[in-house]
Amino acid sequence: MMWSYRRWRRRRIVSASTIPATTWRAAITRLPLLRWLSSIESNSLRELAILFVHEKSFSGAGNLYITEHMRLTIAMQACLPILNLGLEWYRGWVSIIVYAHDFTPMHAYVDEAGVVHTERGALSGEAWLSGPVVLAWPRIERGESHGYNLVIHEFAHKLDMRNGVANGMPPLHRNMDIAAWTRDFSLAFEDFRSRVDTGAAAQRIDTYGAESPEEFFAVTSELFFEAPEIIVEIYPAVYRQLRDFYRQDPMARRAGLSTVAGAPIQH
Repeated sequence: MMWSYRRWRRRRIVSASTIPATTWRAAITRLPLLRWLSSIESNSLRELAILFVHEKSFSGAGNLYITEHMRLTIAMQACLPILNLGLEWYRGWVSIIVYAHDFTPMHAYVDEAGVVHTERGALSGEAWLSGPVVLAWPRIERGESHGYNLVIHEFAHKLDMRNGVANGMPPLHRNMDIAAWTRDFSLAFEDFRSRVDTGAAAQRIDTYGAESPEEFFAVTSELFFEAPEIIVEIYPAVYRQLRDFYRQDPMARRAGLSTVAGAPIQH
């Protein structure tokens, strides 16, 4: 009975959406990482984004006015990682705070308190355990360079925090091997950190990923969706782990084949 009610409520929210199909298609066009989605995946993402906007509270810092375009742009990218996971992975918190520029927080940098910072000069984003996601709109608006995506980075932290702490290991699915995840990510992280320390790091991977296992997970998640070929080339075992966790295969999409709920979908 409860499941039937939830499905009815979900359909009601989606059907009441004021996002026209033309607006959605235009938004897809503006975000290159979404152009590989099949029509089925695009429709699923649209539904998730509508529900996401309905459930989350968007607020502008410093009197920034939050437009529907801003909400949709953030929601589309935030929902891509959970396309085959479900919106429940973002439950337990509500607020998204958007700044008109990079920001300097007034609190201390204390990871043990459950705060994860994204520092590239001034802060452009951060994710709080059981708290808000904070984003700088200019970095989102101008688009990301190859392999970088602020929204995916911060929401990867949110997924990581589902275990109660950000440590580079989100709750794994039952068919995944914790020991294999730990081995593959630990080896890749230590290799990457060594490359950064010696100045031999590949410029295609953000060196911020060498800061900690949780940042490495967030940075590789950005690459997984934005530039999967880089992860496949440098850390193929990490790509396989991310593929199994996110239940998506961006490289297969780019080859013209997508997998949704285990079924291949031709474009």
